[in-house]
Amino acid sequence: MKTSDFDYVLPDELIARYPLPDRTASRLLHIEGPAGRFEDRLFADLPAFFRPGDLLVLNDTRVIKARLFGEKATGGRIEALVERVLSDHEALVFIRASHPPKAGMRLRFSDAFEAEVVDRRDDLYRLVFDPPRTVLEWLDQYGLLPLPPYINRAAEASDDARYQTVYARDPGAVAAPTAGLHFDWAMLARLHDAGVETAFVTLHVGAGTFQPVRAERIADHRMHSECYEIPSATVAAVAKAQAAGGRVGAVGTTSLRALESAVRGGELKAGAGETDIFITPGYKFRLVERLVTNFHLPKSTLLMLVSAFGGHDLMRRAYDHAVAERYRFFSYGDAMLIERNDEI
Repeated sequence: MKTSDFDYVLPDELIARYPLPDRTASRLLHIEGPAGRFEDRLFADLPAFFRPGDLLVLNDTRVIKARLFGEKATGGRIEALVERVLSDHEALVFIRASHPPKAGMRLRFSDAFEAEVVDRRDDLYRLVFDPPRTVLEWLDQYGLLPLPPYINRAAEASDDARYQTVYARDPGAVAAPTAGLHFDWAMLARLHDAGVETAFVTLHVGAGTFQPVRAERIADHRMHSECYEIPSATVAAVAKAQAAGGRVGAVGTTSLRALESAVRGGELKAGAGETDIFITPGYKFRLVERLVTNFHLPKSTLLMLVSAFGGHDLMRRAYDHAVAERYRFFSYGDAMLIERNDEI
């Protein structure tokens, strides 16, 4: 398939640049892949689509304040985005500068602390941050929240809470698992009262999630790699749901990618790993049966994933419908509940 097969026209005013006042106030487009139809609902209706014994798996990664501004020793201005924290004092970083920094160069951020360039790995630089604080501690005090580029505004104080799931626990992501932004504690309690179990995985979302697919053929695209972890409690929850005839659902493409990566050997296993799984139409899903997700960018790997899950033709029609009905798109936008379509 070609990247152009996953393009669509989106009016700029449908990009949600701010969240709604209430997390659960968004709309919900229910997509029944096997039946080939969709319907307009509200996210508040979500518990009605589940039955006792079903399982929802959520991503508990926490977004870090990964964007820094500073200067090189030569005085040139730089903008940095921490892609991955490697250890207490080491990280992989995207750097935007008029001239690329070289190994051994010292960088000063926020006129408060420094880091040294160790080497370059493709588009990323490996930096060692000076003591006495760790990378995460420096970022927490001096970093800025890295809102997606399509929001097209600087992060505000309210984003510190709203661009974070209520259950975020493990810091390391540079982008939010945005499907989870629709949930508040009251919604999770309603699902629990309806007999729906919840479990967690951790996948630290990288900046690569915003990178466009530049290859003409999607088979030529090189997928970015992300770290994930599957707790033993989640493996047990999946086994329990399956034994009782319950359906396994993922909140967000990140949760789905973690689960499908961990089950590629045929059996879901606990543990940590890295995944560069690239899910496109034709992929045979092994575990996840339902997906709660947001609307994704044109020509993106995430739009290819949901097209594989719900059916390419149906998803094209659903997106056209969402544009016509003026749904809100992307990170702060509305949601979809997609039923897996195995008949494609």
